[in-house]
Amino acid sequence: MPNLSERDKAVIWHPFTQMQTALPPTPIVRGSGSILYGADGREYLDMIASWWVNLHGHAHPHIAQRVSEQLQRLEHVIFADFTHEPAVELAERVLAILPQNQSKVFYSDNGSTAVEVALKMAFQYWHNLGRPRYKVVALDNAYHGDTFGAMAVGGRSAFTAPFFPFLFDVEYLPAPVAGQEEAVLQQAKQLFTDEVAAFIVEPLVQGSGGMIMYEPAVLNELYALARQNGTLIIADEVMTGFGRTGKRFASDYVPEKPDLMCLSKGLTGGTMALGVTTCTQAIYDAFLSSDKSKTLFHGHSFTANPVACAAALASMDLLLLDETQASIERIDAHHAAFSQRLRTYSTVANVRQRGTLLAFDLQVGEQTSYFNSIRDRAYHFLLERGVLMRPLGNVLYLMPPYCTTDEQLAYTYAQIEELLTSLS
Repeated sequence: MPNLSERDKAVIWHPFTQMQTALPPTPIVRGSGSILYGADGREYLDMIASWWVNLHGHAHPHIAQRVSEQLQRLEHVIFADFTHEPAVELAERVLAILPQNQSKVFYSDNGSTAVEVALKMAFQYWHNLGRPRYKVVALDNAYHGDTFGAMAVGGRSAFTAPFFPFLFDVEYLPAPVAGQEEAVLQQAKQLFTDEVAAFIVEPLVQGSGGMIMYEPAVLNELYALARQNGTLIIADEVMTGFGRTGKRFASDYVPEKPDLMCLSKGLTGGTMALGVTTCTQAIYDAFLSSDKSKTLFHGHSFTANPVACAAALASMDLLLLDETQASIERIDAHHAAFSQRLRTYSTVANVRQRGTLLAFDLQVGEQTSYFNSIRDRAYHFLLERGVLMRPLGNVLYLMPPYCTTDEQLAYTYAQIEELLTSLS
């Protein structure tokens, strides 16, 4: 009988994978804490939180119990004209920990759809006011998702090249990294006119673009420049939310606050698909009218799924525990110490860290790129040693679940150093 990998190859098309050259996928049969268990009995430390979603470890009993209980009460109900306790409670609790200007919650299914909703809200806000604006400003190398609106406001790349003719135009600013801040701010002064509907940004960390990091001060200045002409600010915190950057949200680092926020990934602790777009009262009010054409005509079959909302509520229980906050600080401190060691290697450049996120570039004679050939070598080197990391080309990064122990971190760091030694 074929094994799981062979059965998979016969019927499945995997994401972000060139299926002709890809090795057989690794079958995983269960997870516990930061460890994934393979069908062959091998263990893998999940140092990327399974695509940045897992906050508290795999198969967490508290989340599992809440999901199980909800399944026995109500698995789903249409969310137009109906509501339910998990959706209302989750909205109340999310708004309680977001910036105070956030007033309303709109549910969707994932990060891309949360971004789509924010863009539609922004464009229709100006339309409903009778002062339509059509321009968007975003950052180079941005990644906001793979649906069409999200692709349009992302950086133009090989990922989106086949779809260029179908994407609406966007004005781009370079990422305001160290040494480039003033030039970016000068360019922003020219771009942020009264024709710009929205400025969308991954605050402080650009994820898929290569874990590019920049400082809160320059982000705050960009927000202030956008505000001068009324431009709406969209913070895509799909990756940075729920403690990843050391604070609950990257937006907590800056005095200026976004008008709209996009959340997903860690929202449910990585248990189920769920997306959230939040907005200010002023944006919500622009859709209130006896004229039904001013309605936000957007929805998903599984909007505010009760089981997903229950998972998110359980994840939030865990996130707000003192011990979880202590773990975030502990991982931050260990990453900071390891960063100093990384800087001693000639094959390492551009070490950067923000909270539980640590990233660095491998210097191997090729420019930084998603298609850098070192990616596969590094990936397989670490996987063979029981560490799951998925390099972005020559960019290696760590984003572990908060339950990751000191011993697991130390083992991971040691394997990374073995990789670096092998490249010298």
